[in-house]
Amino acid sequence: MEYISRHLERKFLLMSKSFKAVLVTGARQVGKTTMLRHLAEGQNRSYVSLDSLKNRQLARTDPELFFQRHRPPVIIDEAQHAPELFPQIKVICDESEDNGLFWLTGSQHFGMMERVRESLAGRVIILVLHGLSQTEKAGVVFGNEMDFSFPCLQARQQQVPKNDLVDVFRHIWRGGMPKALLAAPEETLEYFESYISSFLMKDVGEFGRVTDSLRFGAFLTACAALVGRQVNYKTLADAAGVSQPTAKDWLLLLEGLGIVHLMRPYYNNALKRLTKAPKLYFCDTGLAAFLTSWLTPETLMDGAANGYFFENYVVAELLKSYSVSPEKPKMTYFRDSNSKEIDVFIEKNNFIHPLEIKLSGNPDIREVKKFSVLEKTAARIGTGGIVCMCEDPFPIDRLNSLIPCNLI
Repeated sequence: MEYISRHLERKFLLMSKSFKAVLVTGARQVGKTTMLRHLAEGQNRSYVSLDSLKNRQLARTDPELFFQRHRPPVIIDEAQHAPELFPQIKVICDESEDNGLFWLTGSQHFGMMERVRESLAGRVIILVLHGLSQTEKAGVVFGNEMDFSFPCLQARQQQVPKNDLVDVFRHIWRGGMPKALLAAPEETLEYFESYISSFLMKDVGEFGRVTDSLRFGAFLTACAALVGRQVNYKTLADAAGVSQPTAKDWLLLLEGLGIVHLMRPYYNNALKRLTKAPKLYFCDTGLAAFLTSWLTPETLMDGAANGYFFENYVVAELLKSYSVSPEKPKMTYFRDSNSKEIDVFIEKNNFIHPLEIKLSGNPDIREVKKFSVLEKTAARIGTGGIVCMCEDPFPIDRLNSLIPCNLI
């Protein structure tokens, strides 16, 4: 398979020039190793994987000898398996004036992230690689940063074909795992089956000490059935036959492994009685579709869950865009005690950009009236609108537009 350029490459190379270590985290099989090995072509940079039990044992028991065998500059793959290396990496960093000594990949598991931050504070930059975005698949790099203004949307529209419902749901159904990209439908289903059994169950056993794979499998499927909705721990616990505290622990484990994204609710002192429950999204919509037995793009597109999967797709594309952006905006959602909900708040530079997400080519533009709730806060209301299936951007008012989903 031909290498697909990743939008994170720019940011990664920039950070490697300025810091001694760069850690790329993300779920299994999103292409972390492939990207780093591609960027290392032509360099005198060695590679070692800690998925190998032999390498892992040496790294855990004798870090100094490990680095005599694998001298920097080096790529260390799946670094979460040997956190004992981090103090020695710190020593090497402090003894050298060179940047870019260590290129690391690893799981986002919370325990490892804490040890990385403690051991390598000031020496490591942590970046997140997600699965392939729609623009990466199409080989498109937008020439402007998204600010949701109508001129920005117009400029982006010149770079891509018009929105197409069938193409969008093909992307949703297949997801962003590189190895699933060109597979036939039957091969895609087998790939996700293998992904769960070979990688995910192995990781939840190692990092979460989960021993009951049947209950965890039921829990995983229940999560996929609730994409785009507020987390209900009782529902998840009942589906798996476990306690609510266990369901909460398992969900945080899935978040730490990069399988799900929990979007926290917006909080502001001026808006009382807001919900506290996060909303649940899968980082890979293809995995969620497989778990909920949508066996073709067409059945998913026509099915009862199509609106929830479309919302999950938009949120996932926003996450991918902002993970490679120079900016680091915060993504939240709003819901009050009267169940008035706004799907996404993009918070940056003391502006809030409100977004509604609708699976429609011609959504009701009155939806943007809900954005007036922001007038009660100290934050300024930025440009926003309704992300939807329209073919061209269309201005609703001074701040809001209809936003084709393929422009985000």
